[in-house]
Amino acid sequence: MFENLSERLERSFKILKGEGKISEINVAEALKDIRRALLDADVSYKVAKQFCDDVKQKAIGKDVLTSVKPQQMIVKIVHDELAALMGSEASDINVKGSPAVVLVAGLNGSGKTTFSAKLANHVRSKRGMKVLLAACDTFRPAAIDQLKVLGESVNVPVYSEDGVKDPISIAKNAISKARSEGYSVVIIDTAGRLAVDQELMDEISALHKAVAPTETLFVVDAMTGQDAVETAKAFNDRLDFDGVVLTKMDGDTRGGAALSIKAVTGKPIKFVSMGEKMEALDVFHPSRAADRILGMGDVVSLVEKAQEQFDEKEARELKKKLAKDQFTLMDFYNQIQQVKKMGDIKDLAGMIPGVGKAIKDVDIDNDKAFKGIEAIIMSMTPAEREHPEIINGSRRKRIADGSGTSLQDVNKLLKQFEGTRKAMKSVMGGNLKNMMRGGMGGLRR
Repeated sequence: MFENLSERLERSFKILKGEGKISEINVAEALKDIRRALLDADVSYKVAKQFCDDVKQKAIGKDVLTSVKPQQMIVKIVHDELAALMGSEASDINVKGSPAVVLVAGLNGSGKTTFSAKLANHVRSKRGMKVLLAACDTFRPAAIDQLKVLGESVNVPVYSEDGVKDPISIAKNAISKARSEGYSVVIIDTAGRLAVDQELMDEISALHKAVAPTETLFVVDAMTGQDAVETAKAFNDRLDFDGVVLTKMDGDTRGGAALSIKAVTGKPIKFVSMGEKMEALDVFHPSRAADRILGMGDVVSLVEKAQEQFDEKEARELKKKLAKDQFTLMDFYNQIQQVKKMGDIKDLAGMIPGVGKAIKDVDIDNDKAFKGIEAIIMSMTPAEREHPEIINGSRRKRIADGSGTSLQDVNKLLKQFEGTRKAMKSVMGGNLKNMMRGGMGGLRR
């Protein structure tokens, strides 16, 4: 996401490169280009104009330090204004209550049902709360079955009533069940509807009033740009929702919805969803999004994702193995599985400053990236995985044939494994140990 906007803003900043000081003339020229970049990203004209006016006001009235170049100062001001435009701070959801009730609303095809399951997984796994999903989309064929399949995949039960068409009745009964059986949170998946459909809008308003949710989230397809923003505004006028969820952020989106929706609706973006995997849901951090837009990466989020998959106990056990040269190919295989769980590899790489731009045109498929390595390792015997030094020429030929790869591929993997083992031994001795003990905590502050 934001790749095209990042490139355009980078070109805009170059206008100030080499300038000795900030002046109204050179700032105006740069801001003209920045405004075009925002409009091309499908940001509304009104929002883009106000944004540039705010940047200009701060830039012209800024006492520039002699050690800071005009280009650097504008980048800093634009970064701060981008973060403010998107909400400044991350906004948490309210899951307090007995039980807490989260109502999920949105348009047809926006990804509400998938998000509902992702949110259930997020609340259950990250907060340790007992969650119940309520299937209140009685309009779309197979919506209830879809939610049941997704709920089962994240180990969250789904409450539904066969043949019942009244979503209010289903929702109330789900809440009663949750209260009597000790569930902490009920997430209500509702039918998609259009803002222009008065009957359906009346229905969601009545449902909202009947269940009095502690949190109401509006799900928006980020690929619809300004249409998403206008729709969110229309829904907010009826529901007064608490926050926005942007889905399909991994698709062909220019970022206009993310940049405009807070300014237009006054409501924060709370989550962004990318892909179909149930783990692919992130809390939205405006400042980190601004970092990525300006090509600064997002190291904090990368570390947090790593910490979710690698706990301190695993790190200690791995360190012991490395210290004794007992790190095996099966350990290597398990590390690959954990990296895959962190998310899309290209997206993860884009969190590293400077890397996102370098690989923007590279097509990286998570499954294909590791498929050959996994096949080779799983074609080995348990003894070979534990003691790769016993893998001689004939064994390598057998492994290559068994995995559908070449002898060169097997040789390359064994060489990579040895290099990885040495590198990890070095890292485990210092950096990773500190990270697992909270040494990266300063970044979050």
